Amino acid sequence: MEIYLDNSATTKVCREAADAMMNMLTNNYGNPSSLHKKGTQALRALENSREIVANSLSVSKDEIYFTSSGTTANNTAIFGAVSANRSRGNRIVTSALEHPSVNEAMKRLEQQGFEVIRLRPDTTGAFSAQELMNAVNQRTVLVSIMAVNNELGTINPINNIKTAVRRANSPALIHVDAVQAFGKIPVNPTKAGIDLLTVSSHKIHGPKGAGALYVRKGVQLQPYIVGGGQEKRLYSGTEAMPAIVGFAEAVKNLPDIGRELVEIRSLRDNFVREAAKIGGVHINSSPDALPYIINMSVLGIPSQTMVNALSEAGIYVSAGSACKKGHRSEVLKAVGLSPQRMDSAIRISLSRYTTRQDMEETAEAINRIVERIRR
Repeated sequence: MEIYLDNSATTKVCREAADAMMNMLTNNYGNPSSLHKKGTQALRALENSREIVANSLSVSKDEIYFTSSGTTANNTAIFGAVSANRSRGNRIVTSALEHPSVNEAMKRLEQQGFEVIRLRPDTTGAFSAQELMNAVNQRTVLVSIMAVNNELGTINPINNIKTAVRRANSPALIHVDAVQAFGKIPVNPTKAGIDLLTVSSHKIHGPKGAGALYVRKGVQLQPYIVGGGQEKRLYSGTEAMPAIVGFAEAVKNLPDIGRELVEIRSLRDNFVREAAKIGGVHINSSPDALPYIINMSVLGIPSQTMVNALSEAGIYVSAGSACKKGHRSEVLKAVGLSPQRMDSAIRISLSRYTTRQDMEETAEAINRIVERIRR
């Protein structure tokens, strides 16, 4: 028996994406920058993939730029935005709960003289709209806030960002890391007034090695990666066509978001009810968090001990974000969890392939492990 519940770290590649990738690897293997027939065929596949991703976000294909990951898309957006707009101000507004690819970029920008304002969350991981309004001023050049937190599942009010920027008469560009939201809740950057938005392939049953950055038409960014001028000079490097085509195929095969949310929420709620019967269990994710992510603590049992015990039983969960190995979670610190809860926290993350039986067996396994260790 194997039960995979680490889908916020990565997902298995769906069959449709794998087949599309194999075709690109063995048949349509040309470089899309080449001018011969093989290159033209690859270029056609590239532009078709761009259109598929664009349609999923209800934007123009000319606003989609492929990158090698969500991390590189975030870095391209953040460094590109501040470089292009530095003359207009030096303040950046973000949150204290961002993914390392955003948080580490902010630390570097602070070293370069930028003022970085980090919105502080409450115990659920949410920050107030008023705090956002107070943070944005006329010298703000970028607001970068994730749509869904990757450890707690907190859904941030990204639709409020545009209002804050307008009220402050600010020149700020709005960047949203939507890696954990894409394919799970509706994401429409045009309606939300977002200028830059990041998505990733391997969180939606596509391959690793492909991400995309939405750049609203008219927004100017300074390239962060330079070279041969691919992706209209914004992200140079030969396009990883097998990964990009696999990404697009995964997007094509996404289930209906609303219907899937109902099913995943039911799985989450049933699991939480069963887990609550186990002594010492605390659910760290709020009830209105994205139901695909359940962060929980089993007091007295270290995170890695629980992860290892579940792994031995063929159940795979995470001790936290896979992007911060071996460190106490900055996210859980920021929401004010006690050291005991932080050190015993695990993250269970679901996908459309997760079944009711998977969740029931996981709850039973956790209960057995707790009883054994506490004896």
